[in-house]
Amino acid sequence: RGKIFEGFCPLGPVLTTTDEIGDVNALRMRTRLNDQVVQDSSTSDLIFNVEQVISYLSQGTVLAPGTVILTGTPEGVGLGRNPQLWMKPGDIVEVEIERIGKLRNTVVAEVPPSSHANAMIERPADTTTVAPPAA
Repeated sequence: RGKIFEGFCPLGPVLTTTDEIGDVNALRMRTRLNDQVVQDSSTSDLIFNVEQVISYLSQGTVLAPGTVILTGTPEGVGLGRNPQLWMKPGDIVEVEIERIGKLRNTVVAEVPPSSHANAMIERPADTTTVAPPAA
């Protein structure tokens, strides 16, 4: 199921290019859940570096300018914790990547599958806010 949920795929706060951020293989990534750090890693910890991922994907897929490639997640996911940690409605999730910025979302309850057909998913006005990177 991964990143394919309807109404899911938070991106931001910006899209950028390597000339603006430098070495994409050395960016610190942190996830906070209700102000508690639950993931703290670096793009240097990826199994395959960014260039390898792009090379592999482009062998069977056209990667047009602006294509977004979504990779896996650093260690620290809720399933692998003891005790397990699961997000619930009202939780605040912040994902930050060094020199890019921070994305902040409020977790909302999932819409039951029976109500998905031809329905817009309503979200509170403060569901998504973003902060630019610190100077």
